Amino acid sequence: MTNPRTRTPAYDHAAAEAKWQARWTESGLHRVLDDDPRPKWYELTMYPYPSGDLHIGHWYAMSPADAHARFKRMQGYNVMHPMGFDAFGLPAENAAIKRGIHPAEWTVANMANMRRQLRSMGTVYDWDREVVTCEPEYYRWNQWLFLQFLKNDLAYQSYAPANWCPTDHTVLANEQVVDGKCERCGDEVIQRDLNQWFFRITKYAEDLLDVSKIDWPHKINVMQTNWIGRSTGTEIAFDISHIGLAEKAIKTFTTRIDTIFGVTFVVLAPEHPLVKEITVPEQRAEVEAYVDSARRQSEIERLATDRPKTGVHTGASCVNPLNGERIPILVGDYVLLSYGTGIVMGVPAHDERDFVFARTYDLPIRVVVAPPEWDGGELEEAYVAPGTQVNSGEFDGLPSEQGKERIAEHIEANGWGSRTVNYRMRDWLISRQRYWGTPIPIIYCDECGTVPVPEADLPVLLPDDAEFRPTGESPLALHEGFVNVNCPLCDGPARRETDTMDTFVDSSWYYLRYASPKYADGPFDPAAIKQWEPVDQYTGGAEHAVMHLLYSRFFVRALRDLGLLDFDEPFTRL
Repeated sequence: MTNPRTRTPAYDHAAAEAKWQARWTESGLHRVLDDDPRPKWYELTMYPYPSGDLHIGHWYAMSPADAHARFKRMQGYNVMHPMGFDAFGLPAENAAIKRGIHPAEWTVANMANMRRQLRSMGTVYDWDREVVTCEPEYYRWNQWLFLQFLKNDLAYQSYAPANWCPTDHTVLANEQVVDGKCERCGDEVIQRDLNQWFFRITKYAEDLLDVSKIDWPHKINVMQTNWIGRSTGTEIAFDISHIGLAEKAIKTFTTRIDTIFGVTFVVLAPEHPLVKEITVPEQRAEVEAYVDSARRQSEIERLATDRPKTGVHTGASCVNPLNGERIPILVGDYVLLSYGTGIVMGVPAHDERDFVFARTYDLPIRVVVAPPEWDGGELEEAYVAPGTQVNSGEFDGLPSEQGKERIAEHIEANGWGSRTVNYRMRDWLISRQRYWGTPIPIIYCDECGTVPVPEADLPVLLPDDAEFRPTGESPLALHEGFVNVNCPLCDGPARRETDTMDTFVDSSWYYLRYASPKYADGPFDPAAIKQWEPVDQYTGGAEHAVMHLLYSRFFVRALRDLGLLDFDEPFTRL
């Protein structure tokens, strides 16, 4: 039996770790040099939001990456493994309102704590390369990049629906809407159209489908492919010239042009500007009530596949150019203005949900693609597979796949439409009606219109003395010293844009800043980019597949086309 008096003292891990971590810091053990002759390796973990404390989810992602960075260093690479903070965002603003403090105070305190925790874990992060997105030295380049996008038609302003609380008189982020109600006052939220800023990510839809240059998990590639949603079909115009409007036709896109002779109704999105113009007086009250109800629902609710399609008649009709048939126009909340043309054609015999819709609203169901051995009778359910063209005029008897081509050719020859490619993905709405984010560098002048802030005047700083009120209104809109400004062109009175940027803008290029975090002449040093980028190994969650990861791929392509980068993908491996 061991004599307790001679037992070895317990290992004091806290003292040992503190001692060696201090030694590592003093010696600069983890500092990464740009002039190191060894081949480079860029290891990166998605940077955290400064929520206050690290939790097991953070370390679940960070520890394997840290181990892999050490492994690559042992293999003889010059390894850059940086860390920073995704420091803008709604939680800090909510915390400021709740606690009566400034978001910066909450954020800075949380970062100090998390930085201490990360250091205590003995990670190999080079803290000299830290990036913090709420610092003006960083977000000025968000603004600069926005201006480059604007100059090159990659940024634009357009109307888009936003969550609006009629009680608080303010726009709400999606996170602030709980079960269709404002989280602050509990009243129902409606959709309201506001002029907001977008990035033209759809310009790169086809390019983003190319994954040949990246070694990513298959499921992430599939998620992005599905989100982009490429579909090949035909756009066709239905005649409405008989209504007497300036608009003479309405256009819809379909991947099943072989079913065009089976169209028995057309549906417009509730937000479509033509709804008011084509609705007959007898239907106006019913349509307006339906539209108002639709605008109280989120897109997710409206598109839910387990939710039945609903609609209301406008009393108007359009003409199918292929058979001259006049068909009713309805309004339906399952159609979105932001997708395609905002108008869909209903073919109940060959679409499952159209079939149920037609039964509900007593609309005709006409078979135009016959199943094998069809006897001409009514269908018990929609037939969606290929078949033989019937009730399709001169195209009767053709296999439906051949019918698609012949009918499309016929439509193009007559000038009724054309074959085209459509994408499910929509442009990226970056406007946020809140304070704790990058101010959008735009000035509005009654004489000069929409005026970009001159690059020499960047950054447009967030005011430190913003007053946070529990109403939820943006402090920027209430801050006269921020809002009121002279126009850069005419020097007359003007107003600043009070929207801030989506925080995904920050994270769409932060990995580029790590290469030269203190560079003052641009968002990044071109020489450092050539040395370190792209990221060799990126680690993070699959939940970012169709936002952060997709936006980052878009940013690199846009910056490539602006001549700022010479590579196509941000992260070689994921």
